[in-house]
Amino acid sequence: MVDCSKVFVGISNFSNEDNKFYGVFAKEDIKKGEIVEKGLMKRLSDDNNRVFDGMNNPYVFTWSNNIPNHTWAFASGCATFYNSGLEGDTNTFMKRFLDEDRFEIYALKDIKK
Repeated sequence: MVDCSKVFVGISNFSNEDNKFYGVFAKEDIKKGEIVEKGLMKRLSDDNNRVFDGMNNPYVFTWSNNIPNHTWAFASGCATFYNSGLEGDTNTFMKRFLDEDRFEIYALKDIKK
C-alpha cells in the first residue's frame, strides 16, 4: 500500500544557509509515465469536523474537491517533501484517490538518479 523505494528525502537543492528544507530525489532512473511512489493519506479534518486548518501547515494536502476546502490530510512516505513548482517545471504529478485515501505519484518526464 505504501512504496517509496525509488526515492529518498535529502536537503533540497533550493535550500540555502539561511533557509534549509527538504526535497525528494531519485534513487534510480525513472522513465516518463512511470509510478514514482504510492501511499496512503490520513485525514485530519473534514466538512463536519473543522478542528484542523491546513492553511497554517505547509506539510498537509487538501483532500477534497469542495470549495472552500475543510478536508486536510497528511501523507505517508516522501510525498510531503516533493518540491512544487509551476506546470511544466515539475518532474512529478500526484494522482489523488480521494474516496480511497490514497495517492500515486507519476513521473512527468524522465528523471535521472
